[in-house]
Formats: sequence, structure tokens, C-alpha cells
Amino acid sequence: MTLALPTIFISSFVIALSGALMPGPVLTVTVSESARRGAIAGPLMIFGHGILELLLVFALLAGLAPLLSRDDVFIFISLLGGAILFWMAYSMFKDLPNVRLTFDNDSEKPRNLILAGILLSIANPYWLIWWATIGIGYIMYSVKFGVPGLIAFFLGHILADLAWYSLISFGIAKGRRFFNDGFYRKLIAVCAAFLVIFSCYFFYSGIEKMI
Repeated sequence: MTLALPTIFISSFVIALSGALMPGPVLTVTVSESARRGAIAGPLMIFGHGILELLLVFALLAGLAPLLSRDDVFIFISLLGGAILFWMAYSMFKDLPNVRLTFDNDSEKPRNLILAGILLSIANPYWLIWWATIGIGYIMYSVKFGVPGLIAFFLGHILADLAWYSLISFGIAKGRRFFNDGFYRKLIAVCAAFLVIFSCYFFYSGIEKMI
């Protein structure tokens, strides 16, 4: 037990960090909002993301795991998620010529970043598929060590997200003087391109399961 908990925490942190590094809807909005709202944007987004993940952990423990493991559910998540990501990428590319890096906090209606973190996590099929595969396995292992095992797993997982997104927000917010509209458009374009790649991957995964 003494060595198990630190091992669960560290491995959970590393695995979650590998997922956090992958571009997606949450990262895209974090980049945009950090330019407008400052370094607090990332932590607020992850706070909402963490609330949703905590609820999902409880749901998996309560018996949701077998449902998420079903092929028809996987296909539905993959195809719907792929469509959502493709639509987001299309919208970002379409608006790209008009995107500008603005630091005027009053220029737009403030967005509830905690709620955005929840909704954008749901919209990302990678998130559900990760929990339906890797997440379930990790929870089943951690629960062998009782509540402390689950706490070690969840803290490692959410702190990885918080560390990465805080770093992104801080870098965007403090690097304002070095960023211009051209750089910002390129950054958004890269994020949109990754969304297209993920969209194609989820379409492929869903169709492959159907065949």
C-alpha cells in the first residue's frame, strides 16, 4: 500500500499528461480565452473539466462501465464526435481571416469558462473513448486500494490537466507583447488542423467497428 499509492499517482499523472497534450476543443478555447481573459482561463476550464470527470468516475463505479464498452455505443460516440469536431474545425477555418488577437476584456460578453470546460469535454469523443478504455481499467485497479487509491488516481489525473493548461494560459497571457494577429491565426489554424485529423480518425474508428 505504501508504494502503491505514489505509483498510482505518478503513472496516472503521466498517462493523463499524454492525453492533455493532444489538441482538442478544450485547448482551442483555452488559447482563445487566455488571450482575452489572461492566465486564469486555463485553470477555470480545467475546473469545469474536472467536475465532469469526477462525476464520470462515480458513474463508472456505479455501473456505467459496461455500457461504454458496447460496440454500438462506441460507434455512436465516434461518428457523432467526429461530426462535431469536423464542424468546429470548419467554423475555425472559415472565420480565420477575421480572427484577431484582442486583449479588450469588455469587447465580448464574458464566457462562463467553467461551463465551457464541461461542455467542450463532452463534445470531444477522445475524452469519452479514453475513459471507456484506459480510464475504466485504471479505476478498476485503483479501487483495489480503496478510497485512497481512487484519490491518488484522480489527483494524478486532474493535476496533469491543470499543469498543462495552466502553462498554456500563462504562456499566452504573458506573451502578449510577442504575439501578433498573424501568429495567432497560425496557432488557431494548427488547432483546427488537428481537429480535422481527430475527426477523420473517429469517423474511421466508427466505420471500422461497423464493418
